[in-house]
Amino acid sequence: MGIDLNCDMGEGMSNDATLMSFITSANIACGAHAGDEELMKRTVELCLLHKVHIGAHPSYPDKKNFGRVDLIGLEFLPKDIPEIICAQLEKMRAFCENAGAPLHHVKLHGALYNRAAWDEEVAHYVCGAIKTVDENLIVYGLSGSKMAAVAAAHQLHFLHEVFADRTYQEDGSLTPRSQSNALIVGEEICMRQVRQMVVDKKVTTVSGKCIPITADTICIHGDGKHALRFAKLIQERLLTQ
Repeated sequence: MGIDLNCDMGEGMSNDATLMSFITSANIACGAHAGDEELMKRTVELCLLHKVHIGAHPSYPDKKNFGRVDLIGLEFLPKDIPEIICAQLEKMRAFCENAGAPLHHVKLHGALYNRAAWDEEVAHYVCGAIKTVDENLIVYGLSGSKMAAVAAAHQLHFLHEVFADRTYQEDGSLTPRSQSNALIVGEEICMRQVRQMVVDKKVTTVSGKCIPITADTICIHGDGKHALRFAKLIQERLLTQ
């Protein structure tokens, strides 16, 4: 169907090599919330082997909480974001250059991703940092979020990202992981949601309401229990049709 299937990788999971066969883009942890330099190098090499687009997956520097706690107002201010982002992008770009591969895109991780989706100030700091490193990098962000307009203002190409393994709220945000219904675990539920988002351009929220959505790229979380099976199903039932 001509749509990108991306996966968060380089986070120390055992299935990265297997997942590479079913995806088209990888978001590689830059050592801040997970991973290290050796893992970054190996994941870049896997991407080259499988002809997968290489993306940087920067986050708050917070391995303790896997980057899933919003640190704005706790440890950082919005003005600190460029330094955090640029350091991680430069590190990933260096690994790509050493491997003779282009850095294709940037997708924020966890709490920073969610913060930039609604906080315009943070989104501007993020996009400004990305443009400083490379104005040709594509920005992957939450579909319909404020990041889309901010990226456009910075003249960055933006892809609206949807999730195969997460549920949605009525405002288009993801259901917080703290809630029991945040994750999708059933294969048929996953495929029904993906097909609805890609084909029908809408998604059914946890409240049962359908909202419009734009799907340029589909995300599978590499640390998810069902990541490999979901990726296989999406490729077999949707992307190869």
